[in-house]
Amino acid sequence: MILNRTTSGGRWRIRPDGPDKVTGKLAYLTDMSREGMLIGRVLRSPHPHAGIVAIHTDNARKIPGVHAVITHADVPGLNRFGIVNPDQPVLCEDRVRFIGDAVAAVAAETPELAALALESIEVEYVLLPVVDDPVQAQSKLSPKLHPGGNVLHRTQYGEGKVEKEFSGCKHIVEETYMTPRQMHTYMETEGGLFIPEEGGRLTVYSPTQHGYKDRMQLARILGLPEFNIRVVSSPIGGSFGGKDELNVQPYGALLALVTGKPVKIHHSRWESVRAGLKRHPMTIKMRTGVDGEGRILAHRVSIIADTGAYATLGAEVLNFCVEHVIGPYRYESVEVEGVSVYTNNGVSGEFRGFGGNQAIFALEGQMDRLAERLGMDPWEFRLLNMRKPEDPGPLGQEIVRTDGAKQVWDALAVNPLWLQRQETSKSEHWIRRGTGAAFVMHGSGLGFGIPDPAGGMLALAADGKIEAIFGYEEFGQGLIATLELMLIEQFGFGADDVRIVIGDTDLVPHSGSSTASRATGMMWKSLQKLRGPFLNRLLKEASSLLSIPTESLRVGIGGIWNDTQDHLLLTYGQLAQGATEEIIYQTHFPFPASPTKRIGAHYLYTYAAVAVQVEVNMLTGRVKLLKQVHAVAAGPVMNPQGFLGQIEGGSGMAVGFALTEDSDMDKGVYLTRNLDTYLIPSWADLNGEIEVQAIEDLPEGDEHGPRGVGEIGSVGIAPAIAEAVYQATGKRLNKLPIDPELLQEVPEFLTKAVDGR
Repeated sequence: MILNRTTSGGRWRIRPDGPDKVTGKLAYLTDMSREGMLIGRVLRSPHPHAGIVAIHTDNARKIPGVHAVITHADVPGLNRFGIVNPDQPVLCEDRVRFIGDAVAAVAAETPELAALALESIEVEYVLLPVVDDPVQAQSKLSPKLHPGGNVLHRTQYGEGKVEKEFSGCKHIVEETYMTPRQMHTYMETEGGLFIPEEGGRLTVYSPTQHGYKDRMQLARILGLPEFNIRVVSSPIGGSFGGKDELNVQPYGALLALVTGKPVKIHHSRWESVRAGLKRHPMTIKMRTGVDGEGRILAHRVSIIADTGAYATLGAEVLNFCVEHVIGPYRYESVEVEGVSVYTNNGVSGEFRGFGGNQAIFALEGQMDRLAERLGMDPWEFRLLNMRKPEDPGPLGQEIVRTDGAKQVWDALAVNPLWLQRQETSKSEHWIRRGTGAAFVMHGSGLGFGIPDPAGGMLALAADGKIEAIFGYEEFGQGLIATLELMLIEQFGFGADDVRIVIGDTDLVPHSGSSTASRATGMMWKSLQKLRGPFLNRLLKEASSLLSIPTESLRVGIGGIWNDTQDHLLLTYGQLAQGATEEIIYQTHFPFPASPTKRIGAHYLYTYAAVAVQVEVNMLTGRVKLLKQVHAVAAGPVMNPQGFLGQIEGGSGMAVGFALTEDSDMDKGVYLTRNLDTYLIPSWADLNGEIEVQAIEDLPEGDEHGPRGVGEIGSVGIAPAIAEAVYQATGKRLNKLPIDPELLQEVPEFLTKAVDGR
């Protein structure tokens, strides 16, 4: 199936949430308000590293209209948060570790009063040495940022004898790759509305990718049972992993309970910059060797990740990176070691691609350099070293076998953009063109050893609506549209028959997180399990009400039809009213995991081949993306429009990762404060041609259905751009984002013109 921006008709439908989004009618959670609500603000450290001597709040408390001023002393439960490793203080007690660290919070009647209250709080600090380099942070002489030291996590993987294999290599490539501290840059910054309810309950309206995990963490912080907290988590104006961890929720919740009033907090862009999560900056050193035929004999990798002041999911991101710097290739021997290090820089965490972007930029860079050293076509070199369907995964684990790797390789090999790369890469004066490609194998789900629940519910509501109830969140990825389309195509319902219920812990089951390219596959699997029992029950109840055998009835648009589908016999509303008891079915199961017990190892993979054509202006050094082609093997496409949207959206983020985006820091202080200096790609940068070839084939008997595509569109673009730039300019680059100054040069004909020749 070929998808592009001109595709229409057939299974393409208007998104259920589309009209309200594009007209501005949709109320996001940060748009909400309540009568009598207070405005919450957080006082954050101005220093990247300092001891706290004292916090003076008396002046702030005396301001009329200020209803609450809280510090760490006012946290009734655990003064820490973090999904896996709760090491980040809600409100710092004795030390701040980055300039976004929270020290106090206030609630006031107006934004101006809240700002005045923050200014009136006096904090006595003792400045401490700043640890801003993850290499130096590992030194015994470096100040300890946490009781256990500055190393969050170390991991390694090895197979074979690397040194022995290197000694027999014909060619060896060594390179160090560096990737940036990318920002999520969602249009809706972090925020929420927090409402104390009768009976001591609390309702939290705040964007998150995992409402149940938020509820669990808030219960620990507030000292409340989980059932006393309701988390409403959708709709969301973008997340990309950045709202997976708690952000404003602890402060809004504490202030609401202290004041007994609704409290709203909504970050400014600068507040989001300094307090929000970023993509882990990484330094990846690779040494890879091949024999004279081009087969990879040895591959050694060292990864250093800057996790910033606190853990978040830094260990898990590193594990994912270790797996993906090995990737889709065969090696006689491999040795990988990785370390995630605490620094006083901004906090790094979850981000679309989850360490795969950094890994694949480095790995594919090696493949291109090795192919050139061999004088070999780079795509043929990848085929020569590609894993076979029967091979184990990168960590030696058992994986689900598919032909996806070869399928995407074949698709790109015959694509005109790749076949015509020599003809289309001609230079014109100071404008040069080049084409590059990359190959991607990307794991779905959280990986072995990490709790990864899934499931959902189907119910016939009293008003006759078929309710699909899942614990997932809609943050722009099109989950609602995809679920609706599956109900229409797989069950026979009409769009007006269904109601999607998501993102509310009081209403939905624990379906797991809306992360890791897992939600669509797990909704599909849930519906497969629910379809038979639910439809049979509808027909059985209808048969009883109509006194017609079930085999003479069919489920259809609007209700129950006769078996020829030419007469509607019973609407769903009539069925709901006449049913003898509630019609509701639930399923619960784990995400498929590899039986090989390697923590973090994945079982399901999506494959992609990416080619891009770029144009480089040698006078300015600027790179423009002209064309891109993605061949993606991810099983059956549930929603063509959503599939294309995910690949397009992911590639847009990848263009920023490759060319413009970096949250620059100096000695632990952000140099980037707003979107006037942090440059994300605009429509003008992304308006080139894009083609997506969706390869839907799966081996006979495969029961896992659609694989995830939420991340894979963001992973292969950067290395493909880097190779395309090399083909255009002859300059190999190993650091992102690409520095235009490294590409600038004055063409010879201009030099001659200036010299009068």
